[in-house]
Amino acid sequence: MNLYFRLLLLRLRTRRASRLSLWDEARTPFRVVPTDLDPLRHVNNGKYLSMLDLGRMDLMIRSGFWQELSDRGWYPVVAAQTITYKRSLTLGQRFELVTRVLGVDERSAYMEQTFLRRGTVVARAVVQARFLRVTGGTVSTEELLDVFGAAPADLALPAWVHDWAAAVRISSATG
Repeated sequence: MNLYFRLLLLRLRTRRASRLSLWDEARTPFRVVPTDLDPLRHVNNGKYLSMLDLGRMDLMIRSGFWQELSDRGWYPVVAAQTITYKRSLTLGQRFELVTRVLGVDERSAYMEQTFLRRGTVVARAVVQARFLRVTGGTVSTEELLDVFGAAPADLALPAWVHDWAAAVRISSATG
């Protein structure tokens, strides 16, 4: 199914969906369609990444975060991501994508996104996002938190995420 069609369906569904806090988890339902499949008849690894975008949009729209970003001329970009696949999804199967903010550091925001089928983990991703200005430049996490409020006290970015972010960072000196 074309990503834009799924985005349209998501926008229609979010109009009726309950509001969330940015710090809540969004549960976005999906069904595997023929265009999700690779030649081995299971969901193509690249399709998972596209669905991750939709899960993040669901959380941002339902929390009002997307509108606030747009009003300020800010937008998110994926700086890094990692995904681990545990099981396959096949044609017609229903599943949900659970999206939640893991936390922030001095440079980025981090989200965990988990694909579940009948409560069983299919795949899990961690996404590092940066925020940019339409006019150029980056938005600091301090600016984001000033607008959207501090993360709950019990939301601490896991140490392994710091290590992962440092390990995958591409130095400006290397091009």
